[in-house]
Parts: sequence; C-alpha cells; structure tokens
Amino acid sequence: MATSDENAHGSADGGGPRTDLKLVALLETIKRRGRVWEDLAAQYGVTNPDPPWKVALDATCDLLAGDSLVLPTARVVPGSCALPGVQRRAEEDDLSATIYADVPFPERQLLALAHSMIKHGLLDEEELARRVKLVHERLNSA
Repeated sequence: MATSDENAHGSADGGGPRTDLKLVALLETIKRRGRVWEDLAAQYGVTNPDPPWKVALDATCDLLAGDSLVLPTARVVPGSCALPGVQRRAEEDDLSATIYADVPFPERQLLALAHSMIKHGLLDEEELARRVKLVHERLNSA
C-alpha cells in the first residue's frame, strides 16, 4: 500500500482502497508512443472498432477477480482472488482520471490494468518489457 509520502490517491471520503499513482517507467514509455488501435486500424485498413487484444484484456480482468488464481507455475490456488473486481475497477477509475487521462479507451484500461498488476506484484515490469519487445519484433518481421 502507498504511504503518505508516495504519490497515492484514495477515495473522496478518505476511506476505501488507495491507488498507487507512482509512475511505471515502461508504461509511461508505451503511453508516450501513442500507438492506439484507432490509428493502427486506419493505417492497416481494419474496420473492426475493437482491437484484437480487447477480448484477452477482458478475460484477464475476469480471471484476476475469479475464485481461483492460476500462478505462473500453472499451479491453481482455489479460493484465491489475485485482484478483486471492485478493487481493480476503483484503481482503473483512479488511474484513468489521473495518469492515463489523456489515453483513449480501451488503451487506458489496458495501461491501468498493467499498472495495477505491477504495483500488486502480479506482473514484473522487466518481464512485461521482454514480452512487448517480442511482440514488436514479431509484428515487424513480416
């Protein structure tokens, strides 16, 4: 949880979950690049208004709030919830109103989810950077 000397944001009444608004360097880099689905779809002549990764984003949100947590080791921990839906939505709202306010939806939702997962230790920033690089290389190899 964020301390008072960190850049943190809580609910208007001072209670409830607090969101760690400390910037994540990798996500700031991604945000600055500004490659959003609307631009990419226009560039490649795609007419689908939803990016191909939107289904995976929604599924990830659902899985994190599910009754069982699947660890990277493929071990299932029954009855565990990695990131409760209400908490994730509150953090998404906080992050969407602040750090990612200038990013369009659904990219804003994607960045907010990655931010929360990193801050909660569910995702490592270095691993995410490695995977982003792999996807970038794969897309540019054609």
